[in-house]
Amino acid sequence: MIAALLLAAFSCLGAGVLADLAAGTSRRLLRPAPYVLALAGSAAFLAAGIEALRGIGRTYRLGSLLGIGVTSVRVDHLAALFLTLLAALGVAVSACTAAWSVRTPALPRRGVGAAFCALLAAVAEILLAGDAFSFLFSWEVLTISFYVLAGIRRREGREGPAAWLTLGIGKVSGACLLLGFLLLAGRSGSFLLASWHHVPGGGLHDAAYGLVVAGFAGKLGIVPLQGWMPLGYPAAPGPTRAAMAGIAANVGVYGMWRFLAILGRPPIWLVIAVLLLGGITAVLGIAFAGVQTRLARVVAYSSVENAGIIVTGFGVALAGAASAAPLLEAAGLLAATLHAVAHAIAKSALFTATASLEDARGTDDLERLRGMGRVLPFSGVTFAAGALSLAGLPPTIGFVSEWFVLEALMQEFRLPGLALRLAMAGAGALIALTSGLAVLAFVRVLGLVLLGRRPDDVGRGAEAGWVGRAGLGALALSCIAIAAITPLEIRVLARGLSPIVSASLVTHALSSPWVLQPTYPGFSILSPSWLLVAMPVAVLGVTAMAVALSRGRYLRVRRVPAWHSASRGVEGPASYSAFGFANPLRHVLSNVLGTRREATPLESVADVVRGRGQIRYVTRVIEPVETYLYRPLAAVLLRLAERAKRLQSGRLEAYVSYMLVALLVALAVAAGMHR
Repeated sequence: MIAALLLAAFSCLGAGVLADLAAGTSRRLLRPAPYVLALAGSAAFLAAGIEALRGIGRTYRLGSLLGIGVTSVRVDHLAALFLTLLAALGVAVSACTAAWSVRTPALPRRGVGAAFCALLAAVAEILLAGDAFSFLFSWEVLTISFYVLAGIRRREGREGPAAWLTLGIGKVSGACLLLGFLLLAGRSGSFLLASWHHVPGGGLHDAAYGLVVAGFAGKLGIVPLQGWMPLGYPAAPGPTRAAMAGIAANVGVYGMWRFLAILGRPPIWLVIAVLLLGGITAVLGIAFAGVQTRLARVVAYSSVENAGIIVTGFGVALAGAASAAPLLEAAGLLAATLHAVAHAIAKSALFTATASLEDARGTDDLERLRGMGRVLPFSGVTFAAGALSLAGLPPTIGFVSEWFVLEALMQEFRLPGLALRLAMAGAGALIALTSGLAVLAFVRVLGLVLLGRRPDDVGRGAEAGWVGRAGLGALALSCIAIAAITPLEIRVLARGLSPIVSASLVTHALSSPWVLQPTYPGFSILSPSWLLVAMPVAVLGVTAMAVALSRGRYLRVRRVPAWHSASRGVEGPASYSAFGFANPLRHVLSNVLGTRREATPLESVADVVRGRGQIRYVTRVIEPVETYLYRPLAAVLLRLAERAKRLQSGRLEAYVSYMLVALLVALAVAAGMHR
């Protein structure tokens, strides 16, 4: 049954690729065909994932299907868990993308649908791969799909740098995985992932561990490999951004989880690096999200922030594994998985809703999107649900997952070593700061997009059809409903995480059937299920009390002249802009953002002194990783490339010498690996 469902799913996605390449986008009625086939394929993957999660793990040997070694497909509980989650999102995102393709008059040329279907197929194959070659082959297919989606408009002179940067960092992450896999395969003598579990500890084991974590972290967006996200995601067309950020990026999460099960105990230096880099990534991501003036870049930088939170939770699990504390490992793994689920759903909701808002207005500029949530109610509500979740506000799934991450980080006193305790405490402080900044960043966006005054000119485009509305509604409802049934979700996650930690350890998070705790009893508790009931009751009670005590005056409309400031009722140049809302953040975090200010008189200095002149005041922020790492590195590589050109006109004996030296180095490395 599972094999038949998987075969049907891959067949649907393959047909979707062929349909897009054959039909293109010239005929409006044929545009949604690839996405409808993607929806059918995702539905088949969803059924296979649920069936595998309920049953026992299975492995299918397909011989030398791909030409190297034994091609193996493994459907254990961990793969089934991620397949179920990402396939469910694939159904919703495919529905939204199909509706978008019909209503978008300027759909990009053929290739979008093919890349979308190839992306979903590559994600599924990465989750199911049981051998190194299948895994790496699917990883490269995913990288190429990202490149095509991010660079679909590069022939028009747009988004070229975004596509190349996306491809470049994808290749860097793939190279890290390739080197790590070669080290493990050379020591074990097999390309099967399961055989690497027996690689003994030591320098080679630790080096391979660091390489694979770096490779997966690059796809997820950890500093310093996060530079492609703020450019690559906005460059992709429409809801395909949701497929990239909400679905495909989670293969990085799966990879780290899978290799924790394979490689076991990590080195201490890797644990400390993961904790600190996760916390730094979270702060940098939300700080830059809070000062962006374009909606797509706000959501993209939010992906960087949430990648940091997920990796920090994973760092807690690594600390537990390194310290032989299985309950702490379960706490960190559960917290990180809960946040990965929350981020995947909320980010899919945000990017699908953003596509509708941007299409209707013709831009993603926050100033132009004021009040568009009132014009497109389905997109507005979905956007609000996703934003509240990523802000970590109750009663959403983001609130529950961030609570678990913070509670897991508070267990640093249970660790034996001072270095691990300090790293965990530092990461906890950074994540706490991130949570506060996330509220500020998303309240700003919600206030402008959802609660702003309805624009007089609605702009082109319309709300999604019934298929798109169903997808939007499912995503919005999931942001709230899953929080209410978190105890049931934890039981499912416990089964899915059983290849890494015992399910009984994960279910320690259930203090009672509807009350949660961070796996350690007596530390703290939370009941998101009762919170969903208590919050509306509390709001109604406070409102009724206010009306009663004010003797009806609470409901009266009081009209007064608006104060000439940012208050409600002031429109035009005197009102707060997206830039103005973010200006305090630019000042407070000027050291993080690298804020630069410049004042230029537009008239003579004498007029300015007399109060009759105008001054242009410009504030800029500097991306530190790009400014201090990417640009100097690019300059060095370009200089080396210029010098390397001289080798093209060299002597034949010099080339033979180079080849001989390279061969000797390769033989020495191979001999060292087989000792």
